[in-house]
Amino acid sequence: MSVQSGTMKVRAIADHESNPIALEGAKGVLMRMLVGPDDGAKNFHMRHVTVEAGGYSPHHQHDYEHEVLILKGSGVLRADDGDKPFKSNDAIFVPANDMHQFRNTGDGPLEFICLIPAPMDCSK
Repeated sequence: MSVQSGTMKVRAIADHESNPIALEGAKGVLMRMLVGPDDGAKNFHMRHVTVEAGGYSPHHQHDYEHEVLILKGSGVLRADDGDKPFKSNDAIFVPANDMHQFRNTGDGPLEFICLIPAPMDCSK
């Protein structure tokens, strides 16, 4: 669904298309673009990410920060200075250029909201 720039919207998370993240080093990760280029978002993009039990994002870095809010589940943030456990309702800050990976260590799905500056490559 494309929305004209400047148009407000309210839409359930489940109503957004979910796509697998097909990057090398990822396992069992789906992403929904909640607010992004199609919405006319010029400053930030908001994504919803689901990681299946035992799944993980790629271990990677990029030249922009992002902020993450854990909605459901638990896991470990793999970082250069050691693993950092997290759970529902935790907020995470990942600085630009820091190596990181989100790993689901729970029995069920891990879900989180991720904010990045726009425009950025939305697959990372």
